Amino acid sequence: MLQILIVDDEIHAVEGIRSGIDWQKLGITSVCTAITVNQAKAIFEHQRVDIMLCDIEMPQATGLELAEWVRERYPQTETIFLTCHADFKFAKQALQLGSLDYILKPIPFGELEKVILKAIEKINKDTELAQYSQYGRFWFQHQPVLIERFWLDIIQQAIPPRAEEVRRAAADRNIPFAEQMTFVPVLISIQRWHKPVTLQDERTLEFALKNSAEEILLGNSRNGQVITLDNGRLLAIIPSNSLANFESSLKQTCERYIDACRQYFYCDLSCYIGENVHGHEMFAVVTRLHESERNNVAYNNKVFQISDFPLQPSTEQLPDMGLWAVMLQEGRDNKVLEESSGYLERLMQLNILDARLLRQFYQDYQQMIYYVLQMKGIRAHQLFSDNVSLGYAANAIRSVTDLIAWMKHAVNKAMEYIRTVEQSGSVVERAISYMKKHIAEDLTREDIANHVFLNPDYLTRIFKKETGMAVSDYLFQERLKLAQELLAKTDMPIGAVASHIGYANFSHFSRMFKKHTDLNPNEYRQLHQQDRK
Repeated sequence: MLQILIVDDEIHAVEGIRSGIDWQKLGITSVCTAITVNQAKAIFEHQRVDIMLCDIEMPQATGLELAEWVRERYPQTETIFLTCHADFKFAKQALQLGSLDYILKPIPFGELEKVILKAIEKINKDTELAQYSQYGRFWFQHQPVLIERFWLDIIQQAIPPRAEEVRRAAADRNIPFAEQMTFVPVLISIQRWHKPVTLQDERTLEFALKNSAEEILLGNSRNGQVITLDNGRLLAIIPSNSLANFESSLKQTCERYIDACRQYFYCDLSCYIGENVHGHEMFAVVTRLHESERNNVAYNNKVFQISDFPLQPSTEQLPDMGLWAVMLQEGRDNKVLEESSGYLERLMQLNILDARLLRQFYQDYQQMIYYVLQMKGIRAHQLFSDNVSLGYAANAIRSVTDLIAWMKHAVNKAMEYIRTVEQSGSVVERAISYMKKHIAEDLTREDIANHVFLNPDYLTRIFKKETGMAVSDYLFQERLKLAQELLAKTDMPIGAVASHIGYANFSHFSRMFKKHTDLNPNEYRQLHQQDRK
């Protein structure tokens, strides 16, 4: 749907052009007219004009001046000049103002139709180019994201690992790729941060690590890519076709990258270099790199080749930890930590410590600590439910460094509490303090035992040994004493007194009160308030 504007100060000329052309045949749906430059400007300000037929010689302002105004404000409009003078000066000015053509009056309608069709053709072509330019800008802006998605689809097998499938996927996405191109994948794994970081800080630092990897590992490579994976991992895909001594130089580059990250981004990380492969072979190599990364539980800030890790799991037998359990019960926790850490360090030196063996050691060691806690009547799940303990446990099987940190935390926390329990007075004091703070609640023996990380039977034994009565009896005595004070010294309703000491059932409270005082609550209040008078 195109619109044309005819501008001529001779109204007969305007009407002649309007009636002399079959506009519908040309695809023009709207024909506007103006006999002055000001009228023409007003039309431009209220509607779109695709083509302007404009007389050059007009009073007040010339068609050339109007064309200059239009070019500045509506550059998409195509202008065709009409004139009575075959003057080269006019033609030159018309061309300088970007007009499509220059027609002499009287106007031959056949020639005018050809010029209008030429203008329409140019408009259509410019529109198509603008669309292509828009898509081109979009593709250029989003090319890194599209390429990253392409490689992720290969690694995750959304694109089948066959040469033809990879080639077709690259062509469908307009990604520069040739079957003969080869790449070396490098898996980058963040092992730990040197200082506490929030989730937002971690994302910011990972973004910085990715940018640094692009700068240091890829350099000026046009076909390389650094991809963000999950759980603190990046994957650098590095073209290898044109580089001499590629393997040795890449290892040195990775070492330089690790040093820079340690210095500027406060982290430990390792790099795992794969084999030189084609695109369709990438999935298999990256899978092996992930396995290598999982099995690196011994070393930090190191560069590994894919061949550095044995294919067969370690056959090393785990130590019998029964002796360590006895040593913990005897309070020799420092000796246990020394021996267990030494065992792990020996496995590291022999280069036989893998993820499977580390996980098994962790499970047995945890069982050993829990056994000692059970023997002392301490509930492990209560003792280690704090966020710090949970954080150590979550990272324990990532590496020897993390496992030793967890061992020290778990042993020290367990032994510290065992010593507290053995000094039963302090545990009983904590239980009594807890009962007094929560006396208005429906407390159970299990609630009190959980608060001091002991099982109920063990707490009862040490509580009775220290106070001469069971936990439940002590709690009742405390409630009874408080009820007596409230009845004697306040005007609080008896039902409120019952609720205040943890009795929701008023009748039950009255029966228990009378059983131990020989008076019901109301009689007790009357007797003791008379004494006060």
